[in-house]
Amino acid sequence: MSGMKKLKEKFIAHVDPDLRDLIPGYLQNRQDDIKTINDALKVSDFDKIRTLGHSMRGSGGGYGFMPVSIIGEAIEKAAKEKNPDEVKNCLTELSDFLERVTLVYD
Repeated sequence: MSGMKKLKEKFIAHVDPDLRDLIPGYLQNRQDDIKTINDALKVSDFDKIRTLGHSMRGSGGGYGFMPVSIIGEAIEKAAKEKNPDEVKNCLTELSDFLERVTLVYD
């Protein structure tokens, strides 16, 4: 199958129907976090990055997005270690997740 792009697998997120109205805003806020963290990296503001990672770690699972919690924890750890390359790797993972997530309300 040369010349054909391999389709990326979707992430299926099972979400409480009661959260349906909140999910688009939550996911948009994570997109905003990517931009904010990239801006913070430019000025080495690891405290801001750590805080945002900590927030993601705490909120992801509650909204049905455990990968966001896992990535948030990794961002928090990388910020504590002042490791910009690892923060960037985490942002790539987060961006990839946000692009591929499929919501199932049950």
